[in-house]
Amino acid sequence: MNIEEFFQLSAGKWFSHRTSQHLAFNQSEHSKSDIIVETLALDHPEAIKLCQKYKINPSSASSASKITWNGTTEKDQVKHSGSTVLVSVPDEDNPTQGKLLREIVDANKTPVAGRYKIDSDGALILSTEDENISSEERLWFASPNLRMRVNVLKSFGGFSITSFTSEIRMGGFPPAEKASETANSVSS
Repeated sequence: MNIEEFFQLSAGKWFSHRTSQHLAFNQSEHSKSDIIVETLALDHPEAIKLCQKYKINPSSASSASKITWNGTTEKDQVKHSGSTVLVSVPDEDNPTQGKLLREIVDANKTPVAGRYKIDSDGALILSTEDENISSEERLWFASPNLRMRVNVLKSFGGFSITSFTSEIRMGGFPPAEKASETANSVSS
């Protein structure tokens, strides 16, 4: 699997349930979200604008997606919603890894490109680090309609948060041939 296939297989509407553990405070938190993942054409204005923001030539991008979410945290019923655009830029010498550009909503923050890698079992590993926080996340398909994520978020101030997320596809299924390929690779 490559990053383009991973983005294509992720397209659709998902129900997400996340459990997070705040290690410094020994507290857990649960949240639920509806997530919509749309693939974007590489010449889509949002994809081009994002490449320009990171000073990356848009012709070196390989895939783009827009992710929109709307959910709540169970403990205090805090609502969270938003969207972001992601653009992958593979390394020239190794297309299974590269930069992952992400739209930054805070105008005061300097954009920091994350890194992605597709490992041997088709999982997507994302890592991002800025002056305050480092994050590593692993995403994989347990089946064509069940995606899993684990994440570790570390602050350089000393706290860590770990989370596990299960996502169930609610609509916008992947193309049949991609779904069967994923099912075959998951079962083997």
